[in-house]
Amino acid sequence: MRPNVSQAVDDVFVDVDTMAAFIAGMQKKNGEIPCSLGGKTNPWDLVESAMGLCVAGRITEAELAYEWMKCFQLPEGSWYASYRDGIPEDKTRDTNVSSYIAVGVFHHYMITGDVSFLRHMWPTVKAGVDYALGMQDPSGVIYWAKSGEGGVDRMALLTASSSVYMSIKCALAIAFLMGKKVSGWKMGLEKLGDAIRNRPHLFNMMKSRYSMDWYYPILCGAVSGADARKRVDKSWDKFVVPGWGVRCVSDRPWTTVAETSELIITLAAMEEYDEAAKVFSWIQDKRYDDGSYWMGVTFPDAVVWPEEKTSWTSAAVLLAYDALNNLTPASRLFNHRFWDLSEQWLSCRR
Repeated sequence: MRPNVSQAVDDVFVDVDTMAAFIAGMQKKNGEIPCSLGGKTNPWDLVESAMGLCVAGRITEAELAYEWMKCFQLPEGSWYASYRDGIPEDKTRDTNVSSYIAVGVFHHYMITGDVSFLRHMWPTVKAGVDYALGMQDPSGVIYWAKSGEGGVDRMALLTASSSVYMSIKCALAIAFLMGKKVSGWKMGLEKLGDAIRNRPHLFNMMKSRYSMDWYYPILCGAVSGADARKRVDKSWDKFVVPGWGVRCVSDRPWTTVAETSELIITLAAMEEYDEAAKVFSWIQDKRYDDGSYWMGVTFPDAVVWPEEKTSWTSAAVLLAYDALNNLTPASRLFNHRFWDLSEQWLSCRR
């Protein structure tokens, strides 16, 4: 059962500077941030890493990462799924990847208040969101990707579509701040939210064993209030292992720090701070001597697997720590109340 948490855990601590230095240590001179030393670069993970850098005040490095994104965006608004030293390895063009730039750019603005950066990144944000919404089915779901050959894969993924939902919200906020007219974005957001909330059968149900399919509809704000609480409670025992964290998949004895961190952000978005802090306490011993966090660990045998040190895991921890401790104004990025109070952003020009 879920733990009965009456007050926030006071001893949760993350060395923000050390974590940010770990991410920055992987960054190349052109701004690219690979997932690990010598590894590939995933554009979604790169944006996540840039957000982690922003939390730590490393704005210059974060902006360099966003400049890499701007330079490598394809004419249609997408990015390839992975690169190595700037050379595409997987030419799949994921709608979730294309739109996530909006979350990173809005997160940057929340911390810096830099409108000139919004102006600079606006064409990139708009093209990425237009690409994703160009793959929206009349039912509201977002097809997940185009192949390297250009064929549309008409499968819809709940986690990916939920991430696109968050991206469109941030893009609409940026459009409002910039005084830009955007055609169809608000309608697309509404249709997508309705599909996420009310028509789960439209999504690939084979993915329901993944914990992200459980919490992402809440993390993005498509599901909130009492419905969010019901969703958390319904699958808590399926995915949460007290003392260890959150399973990546329900049928494997393996918890991951990134999924655990995202659940923490989700609980904080619901303003369930005591519960979020309790979950955070479970990952405090799951890190290397250099301060970076394990990617995952099996239980109960406590085997660290894989041993790869990833930039995006560190970034997820930093975002969770910010959500709990209000280190920056962007700690509210996923907060449901914040978006409810900012409804005028979602009513910007169609």
